[in-house]
Amino acid sequence: MAPPTDLKTVVESEIKEWHFHIYFHQNNAAEHAEALQLRDAVLRLRRDGAFVAVPLFRVNTGPIGPHPVGSYEIWAPSETFSSIFSYLSINRGSLSILVHPLTRDQRADHEIRNAWIGPSFPLDLSTLPLRSDEIPLQYPSLQLGYSGKETLTIPQRLKLGSNIEYILAGEKEAARAPPRDETLSK
Repeated sequence: MAPPTDLKTVVESEIKEWHFHIYFHQNNAAEHAEALQLRDAVLRLRRDGAFVAVPLFRVNTGPIGPHPVGSYEIWAPSETFSSIFSYLSINRGSLSILVHPLTRDQRADHEIRNAWIGPSFPLDLSTLPLRSDEIPLQYPSLQLGYSGKETLTIPQRLKLGSNIEYILAGEKEAARAPPRDETLSK
Protein backbone atom coordinates (compact mmCIF):
# COMPACT_ATOMS: atom_id res chain seq x y z
CA MET A 1 0.00 0.00 0.00
CA ALA A 2 1.44 3.36 -1.03
CA PRO A 3 1.73 6.06 1.62
CA PRO A 4 -0.87 8.84 1.25
CA THR A 5 0.14 12.01 -0.56
CA ASP A 6 -3.15 13.93 -0.50
CA LEU A 7 -2.20 17.09 1.40
CA LYS A 8 -5.53 17.49 3.23
CA THR A 9 -5.53 13.84 4.37
CA VAL A 10 -1.93 14.04 5.57
CA VAL A 11 -2.45 17.32 7.43
CA GLU A 12 -5.64 16.07 9.10
CA SER A 13 -3.96 12.84 10.26
CA GLU A 14 -0.84 14.52 11.63
CA ILE A 15 0.13 13.41 15.13
CA LYS A 16 -0.09 16.31 17.55
CA GLU A 17 0.96 14.81 20.90
CA TRP A 18 3.66 12.37 22.03
CA HIS A 19 4.79 10.42 25.07
CA PHE A 20 8.34 9.77 26.14
CA HIS A 21 8.61 6.97 28.74
CA ILE A 22 11.91 7.07 30.61
CA TYR A 23 12.82 3.57 31.82
CA PHE A 24 14.99 2.57 34.77
CA HIS A 25 15.52 -0.77 36.48
CA GLN A 26 13.62 -0.35 39.71
CA ASN A 27 16.20 -2.28 41.77
CA ASN A 28 19.08 -0.20 40.46
CA ALA A 29 19.45 2.84 42.75
CA ALA A 30 21.91 4.56 40.40
CA GLU A 31 19.55 4.28 37.40
CA HIS A 32 16.60 5.45 39.50
CA ALA A 33 18.61 8.50 40.63
CA GLU A 34 19.74 9.17 37.04
CA ALA A 35 16.11 9.05 35.85
CA LEU A 36 15.02 11.51 38.54
CA GLN A 37 17.91 13.86 37.69
CA LEU A 38 16.82 13.83 34.04
CA ARG A 39 13.23 14.53 35.09
CA ASP A 40 14.32 17.49 37.24
CA ALA A 41 16.42 18.83 34.36
CA VAL A 42 13.42 18.64 32.00
CA LEU A 43 11.28 20.48 34.56
CA ARG A 44 13.88 23.25 34.95
CA LEU A 45 14.26 23.63 31.19
CA ARG A 46 10.49 23.75 30.72
CA ARG A 47 10.32 26.47 33.37
CA ASP A 48 13.03 28.39 31.51
CA GLY A 49 11.28 28.07 28.13
CA ALA A 50 13.55 25.57 26.36
CA PHE A 51 10.54 23.45 25.38
CA VAL A 52 7.07 22.43 26.46
CA ALA A 53 7.27 19.03 28.14
CA VAL A 54 5.08 17.81 30.98
CA PRO A 55 6.43 14.97 33.11
CA LEU A 56 3.63 13.16 34.89
CA PHE A 57 3.70 13.79 38.63
CA ARG A 58 3.83 10.04 39.32
CA VAL A 59 7.07 8.07 38.96
CA ASN A 60 6.35 4.35 38.69
CA THR A 61 8.84 2.45 40.84
CA GLY A 62 7.92 -0.85 39.21
CA PRO A 63 6.22 -2.30 36.13
CA ILE A 64 2.87 -0.77 35.27
CA GLY A 65 0.65 -1.23 32.21
CA PRO A 66 2.75 -2.22 29.22
CA HIS A 67 5.96 -0.93 30.82
CA PRO A 68 8.16 -3.76 32.19
CA VAL A 69 10.34 -1.70 34.56
CA GLY A 70 10.25 1.51 36.56
CA SER A 71 9.32 4.49 34.44
CA TYR A 72 7.77 7.89 34.16
CA GLU A 73 6.04 9.65 31.33
CA ILE A 74 6.75 12.97 29.66
CA TRP A 75 4.03 14.45 27.44
CA ALA A 76 5.15 16.67 24.57
CA PRO A 77 3.10 18.51 21.95
CA SER A 78 4.22 18.36 18.33
CA GLU A 79 5.16 22.05 18.55
CA THR A 80 8.20 21.22 20.73
CA PHE A 81 8.67 17.51 19.95
CA SER A 82 11.95 18.07 18.13
CA SER A 83 13.45 20.10 20.99
CA ILE A 84 12.60 17.56 23.70
CA PHE A 85 13.61 14.62 21.47
CA SER A 86 16.98 16.28 20.84
CA TYR A 87 17.51 17.01 24.51
CA LEU A 88 16.63 13.49 25.64
CA SER A 89 18.74 11.90 22.88
CA ILE A 90 21.82 13.80 24.00
CA ASN A 91 21.23 13.65 27.76
CA ARG A 92 19.61 10.24 28.44
CA GLY A 93 22.81 8.82 29.93
CA SER A 94 22.39 5.06 30.34
CA LEU A 95 18.57 5.21 30.33
CA SER A 96 16.27 3.87 27.62
CA ILE A 97 13.36 5.95 26.39
CA LEU A 98 10.24 4.71 24.60
CA VAL A 99 8.78 7.37 22.29
CA HIS A 100 5.29 6.94 20.86
CA PRO A 101 2.53 9.08 19.38
CA LEU A 102 -0.85 9.61 20.98
CA THR A 103 -3.65 8.52 18.66
CA ARG A 104 -6.85 6.51 18.98
CA ASP A 105 -4.84 3.34 18.30
CA GLN A 106 -3.03 2.90 21.61
CA ARG A 107 -1.69 -0.58 20.93
CA ALA A 108 -0.35 0.40 17.50
CA ASP A 109 1.19 3.54 19.02
CA HIS A 110 3.19 1.40 21.47
CA GLU A 111 3.91 -1.53 19.11
CA ILE A 112 4.20 -0.28 15.53
CA ARG A 113 4.55 3.51 15.65
CA ASN A 114 7.07 3.58 18.46
CA ALA A 115 10.74 4.48 18.52
CA TRP A 116 13.46 3.97 21.09
CA ILE A 117 16.24 6.21 22.28
CA GLY A 118 18.66 3.65 23.63
CA PRO A 119 18.07 -0.11 23.88
CA SER A 120 14.46 -1.30 23.63
CA PHE A 121 12.51 -3.21 26.26
CA PRO A 122 9.78 -5.81 25.60
CA LEU A 123 6.32 -4.38 26.31
CA ASP A 124 3.23 -6.18 27.60
CA LEU A 125 0.78 -4.99 24.97
CA SER A 126 -2.06 -7.10 26.37
CA THR A 127 -2.74 -4.31 28.87
CA LEU A 128 -3.61 -1.81 26.12
CA PRO A 129 -6.94 -1.39 24.32
CA LEU A 130 -6.80 -1.74 20.56
CA ARG A 131 -8.61 1.53 19.86
CA SER A 132 -10.20 4.39 21.77
CA ASP A 133 -13.22 6.35 20.63
CA GLU A 134 -11.48 9.67 21.18
CA ILE A 135 -8.06 11.10 20.48
CA PRO A 136 -6.19 11.32 23.77
CA LEU A 137 -6.18 14.94 24.84
CA GLN A 138 -3.72 16.00 27.49
CA TYR A 139 -3.25 19.46 29.01
CA PRO A 140 -5.80 21.32 26.84
CA SER A 141 -5.17 24.41 28.98
CA LEU A 142 -1.83 24.81 27.15
CA GLN A 143 -3.64 25.07 23.77
CA LEU A 144 -0.93 22.97 22.13
CA GLY A 145 -1.01 19.60 20.44
CA TYR A 146 -4.57 18.50 19.62
CA SER A 147 -5.88 21.54 21.52
CA GLY A 148 -3.83 23.99 19.43
CA LYS A 149 -4.95 25.96 16.45
CA GLU A 150 -3.78 25.07 12.95
CA THR A 151 -1.11 27.59 12.00
CA LEU A 152 -0.95 27.08 8.22
CA THR A 153 -3.90 26.69 5.86
CA ILE A 154 -3.76 24.28 2.91
CA PRO A 155 -3.15 27.17 0.42
CA GLN A 156 -0.37 28.52 2.66
CA ARG A 157 1.23 25.07 2.79
CA LEU A 158 1.04 24.77 -1.00
CA LYS A 159 2.75 28.14 -1.38
CA LEU A 160 5.42 27.23 1.16
CA GLY A 161 6.09 23.95 -0.65
CA SER A 162 6.40 25.74 -3.98
CA ASN A 163 8.86 28.22 -2.49
CA ILE A 164 10.98 25.42 -1.02
CA GLU A 165 11.01 23.60 -4.38
CA TYR A 166 12.08 26.82 -6.11
CA ILE A 167 14.95 27.38 -3.65
CA LEU A 168 16.10 23.75 -3.80
CA ALA A 169 16.15 23.75 -7.61
CA GLY A 170 19.66 25.21 -7.32
CA GLU A 171 20.90 22.49 -4.96
CA LYS A 172 22.57 19.63 -6.87
CA GLU A 173 22.16 17.06 -4.08
CA ALA A 174 18.48 17.73 -3.31
CA ALA A 175 15.94 15.32 -4.84
CA ARG A 176 13.25 16.95 -6.95
CA ALA A 177 9.56 16.54 -6.15
CA PRO A 178 7.35 15.25 -8.97
CA PRO A 179 5.09 17.81 -10.67
CA ARG A 180 2.01 18.77 -8.66
CA ASP A 181 -1.46 17.80 -9.77
CA GLU A 182 -2.77 21.31 -10.43
CA THR A 183 -6.28 20.42 -9.21
CA LEU A 184 -4.87 20.65 -5.65
CA SER A 185 -4.09 24.35 -5.86
CA LYS A 186 -7.63 25.34 -6.87
